[in-house]
Amino acid sequence: MDMAKDQDISLSRDEVGDPQVTLANDHAAEVAEALAVAQPAPATRPAAPQVSGSSRPHESARAQVAGAASYVDDIPELKGTLHAAPILSTVAHGRLLDVDTAAALAMPGVRGVVLARDIPGDRLLGNFSHDEPVLAEDTVQHIGQVIGLVVADTVMQARRAARKVISQIEPLPALLTVDDALEAQTYVLPPVFVRRGDADAALAAAAHTLRGTLQVGGQEHFYLEGQVAYAVPQEQGQWLVYSSTQHPAEVQHWVAHALGIASHAVRVECRRMGGGFGGKETQAGHMAVWAAVAARKLQKPVKLRLDRDDDFLITGKRHPFAYDYAVGFDDTGRIAGLKLRMAVNCGFSADLSGPVADRAVFHVDNAYFLAHVEIASYRCKTHTQSNTAFRGFGGPQGMIVTEAIMGDIARHLGLDPLAVRRRNLYGVGERDTTHYRMKVEDNILAPLLSKLELTAKYQQRREAISAWNRSSPVIQRGIALTPVKFGISFTATLFNQAGALVHVYTDGSCQVNHGGTEMGQGLNTKVCQIVADELGIAFEQVLATASDTGKVPNASATAASAGTDLNARAAQYAARTVRDNLAQFVAGLDGCGAGAVRFQGGEVTTPAATRPFTEVVKLAYANRIQLWSDGFYRTPKIHYDKNTLTGRPFFYFAYGAACTEVAIDTLTGESRVLKVDILHDVGNSINPAIDIGQIEGGFVQGMGWLTTEQLVWNDQGLLTTHAPSTYKIPTAGDIPAHFRIDLWPEANREDNVFGSKAVGEPPLMLAISVYEALRDAVAAARPGVPVRLQAPATAENVLKALGRLAA
Repeated sequence: MDMAKDQDISLSRDEVGDPQVTLANDHAAEVAEALAVAQPAPATRPAAPQVSGSSRPHESARAQVAGAASYVDDIPELKGTLHAAPILSTVAHGRLLDVDTAAALAMPGVRGVVLARDIPGDRLLGNFSHDEPVLAEDTVQHIGQVIGLVVADTVMQARRAARKVISQIEPLPALLTVDDALEAQTYVLPPVFVRRGDADAALAAAAHTLRGTLQVGGQEHFYLEGQVAYAVPQEQGQWLVYSSTQHPAEVQHWVAHALGIASHAVRVECRRMGGGFGGKETQAGHMAVWAAVAARKLQKPVKLRLDRDDDFLITGKRHPFAYDYAVGFDDTGRIAGLKLRMAVNCGFSADLSGPVADRAVFHVDNAYFLAHVEIASYRCKTHTQSNTAFRGFGGPQGMIVTEAIMGDIARHLGLDPLAVRRRNLYGVGERDTTHYRMKVEDNILAPLLSKLELTAKYQQRREAISAWNRSSPVIQRGIALTPVKFGISFTATLFNQAGALVHVYTDGSCQVNHGGTEMGQGLNTKVCQIVADELGIAFEQVLATASDTGKVPNASATAASAGTDLNARAAQYAARTVRDNLAQFVAGLDGCGAGAVRFQGGEVTTPAATRPFTEVVKLAYANRIQLWSDGFYRTPKIHYDKNTLTGRPFFYFAYGAACTEVAIDTLTGESRVLKVDILHDVGNSINPAIDIGQIEGGFVQGMGWLTTEQLVWNDQGLLTTHAPSTYKIPTAGDIPAHFRIDLWPEANREDNVFGSKAVGEPPLMLAISVYEALRDAVAAARPGVPVRLQAPATAENVLKALGRLAA
């Protein structure tokens, strides 16, 4: 990915253009027949004209381009506002003996220091595991753990003073890797085991077996807007907290818990975030709690905004995983048995590691039926940042090892990896139950892969790449086509609920508020589209307002890709109640049934008359008809036993596939993604432009995770890649010119809002095709040698896989 642009080493787009090999006629006919039989007809849409189903601009797009969209740090500060900066541990594990704040307190503008003893409520955060201190008190457990806060008149005064605090820490032995934790048997949560069939017997009877290991690194969220909170004291012991958070209700709970007050005394508001990706699901709560504790001590509004280096050092990342596996299979590549150990680097506390690790277990199968499988999941405690949610929430870590196994099986047998993947796919009416006992009822994997194979010209390109590699001693190319099957719902069943409020005003305009949060993904836009259709009015007449715990209580996090599924449905139900009120009123005027009243195109029509929507609203108000309502939705059908990890944790699956072509320089280890073709299943798209944007962004973020984004800790436990200078996310130059995305033409088979499917997380896992294509290129460079490529596939790791550097 970092290949120097001035190296003309046969990686230019002219030289790696479309392969010119004709698809064999028999194979073309086979694929066409599969498509004709299995591909569903294009889904029918509700009667036009509609707002939903069209590519509307993001509701904040104009404001964001103009610099007029307000984020937490843009909110005008009240007179007397102070600024906080964190005091960080410089030791990975140790006893905190003393904190000397004298030098800091003597600095200009400093108003005070906040330590654990200043917390009026519980000194542990109010999360499920109850294992993480608000501020370190007796022990520090990672470099960057927050010991206290310096509060000053300006942000720079606070940051400079925080560096003057001297913490006396007695070092203790630190566990810095999962191997250390496994040897010490130190876990944040007990290990989990899931079994189906008899994996040992299947391995013993298999015609072929392979054993291997794999390490996959973590990932920094690198949201454009860093972590920030602004805590403002209100009258009579009440609080207003502005928080850049994916979960305002949890921030409310944590702040109340730390201050020792009831939740009703805390109101949390979030208009928008500048990105979240899971990093603001729980971690934003820390900022809010710290700001609120400081504000309570000093009786002033306090803002806490982390700089990027501190953000890296304090907050958790995507969980790194280490795998050890044994797989048995037949001559065709079909898996007979799999034993897999997954060691999860959770960091020093549980945070969301339990459900992340559980989802990884759920997604080990990805798109494949595993008849005999045994999975052991170890949730390892290390003295590093407490890892947390990240787009995919364990799903990517579950899938990647199985995709790597598929590639290894194919190379062992001398088969096309796509043929091996096809051989193992879930079936329809057979081989259709997951290892956690959920039946796959909406399977479109086979036709989806067949269509992408045809449209991406996979077979032609594979032959052309083989020919290229035989004649190119330095530049080797690879290709992979990999599927995705991703379960949609929170694995914690209680979070699968949502509420919304819809207000219609007497001028016909409408305001909607819901429990979800906007982080750039277009949730508010989609909600407004759904509400506009329900009321039969223009999109421009609907306005979504800031997420606010004072309006919709106890809302779930905007996560698990379920933001639209939950909140748009709740808003739809609220709007439907208002519409029904109006329909009954108009039916009374015109002497018809309420079912005969139609709302469309800004008009209300009955068999007797047509009236503008605005006129109907004014008449209804004059007749004291309720013009607002709440809506509530809870996801149906889901259930599972959290002790055995069996049941139906997901409402439905989202599917997709990506075909990626890459090239590697075997002398430098540098790589480049040349072409990407994606076919993704979003059901009936509420907003195709937004959905395609999510697919593009998710894929590129996944590509970064697996290629350039490497987190490095030194032997003291310091994260050394804590700035853009050392931590490399993809740039515009890394995006291939050939980047094609198509949407699968079928509605969600479950009764979901507008027939849509979730799109936030599933596309990230399409980028596993990049990793598998890189492994394909490495295999081409070393025929017959097993591929041992760790992720991310940096230039260094590629060279190790090529045998040019010691592993």
